Amino acid sequence: MPSPASSHPVLPDLSGRTAVVTGANSGLGRITARELARAGAHVVLAVRDPARGRAATHDFPGSFEVRRLDLADLASVREFAAGWSGDLHLLVDNAGIMAVPQGRTADGFESQFGTNHLGHFALTNLLLPHVRERVVVVSSGLHRSGRIDLADLNFEHRRYSPYAAYGQSKLANLLFVLELQRRLFEAGSPVLVTAAHPGWAATNLQSRTGNPVTGALMRVGNRFLAQSEEGGALPTLHAATADVPPAGYVGPSGFQEMRGMPTLVGRSAAAADGAVARELWTRSEALTGVSFPLTPVAG
Repeated sequence: MPSPASSHPVLPDLSGRTAVVTGANSGLGRITARELARAGAHVVLAVRDPARGRAATHDFPGSFEVRRLDLADLASVREFAAGWSGDLHLLVDNAGIMAVPQGRTADGFESQFGTNHLGHFALTNLLLPHVRERVVVVSSGLHRSGRIDLADLNFEHRRYSPYAAYGQSKLANLLFVLELQRRLFEAGSPVLVTAAHPGWAATNLQSRTGNPVTGALMRVGNRFLAQSEEGGALPTLHAATADVPPAGYVGPSGFQEMRGMPTLVGRSAAAADGAVARELWTRSEALTGVSFPLTPVAG
């Protein structure tokens, strides 16, 4: 891949492959979808607002389409998955919200945990019988500040903090990757699961905090510290197409993993806790009503 300043990374030929990218109408998701299409994949932009999704494809090359998906509504997730037919080679779980005021999804989940983790948990498991090659889950360096409270995942009892909720959801992303890859191995599936984080990329993700002071600080950071959307998408594209180990985690190689070329990066001890990953999976199944669809291979 070229430097983060380059707008078109060099990817392998993806002709004949189909990819789904969630949250592809803006930011990192849009760049990821565009570059996968440029490399020859047929890309499905899975977005909450199809009109905005279609507008986002103004500079897309190749083959693509837009389909509606609202990760904050399990009925929408089920509808999207039920409408899928044929092979899906690459699923990029990219969509997310960050440090927003307290809110609830259509199903009553805390909005960040419900959108960033539970929506993708349900979508991935429902689509998994179609997936042939790889699942990429986009997390964040802020997973390191996250804490999984298995007794109160939806902030029904503890005091709500926008960043605590975001950190929990991003930690949940990495635990999901860990347990999903374990289950795929157990089922004898060749599907690879990887994770990525963009570092600090100047996108509209940070503009929805609802806090004027935080918003102002984010704007300053975006101007002086962040890399571009193109640079921020490089770790996801690397995790999607490069030789990455199972459950491998890709992020920027530069200062404090905030910018730079993609490389394998470490994760917190909490993000490598297999026992918590398994319990989180069990609770996610109970909350969503969606289970792992593959059968373990007999001993």
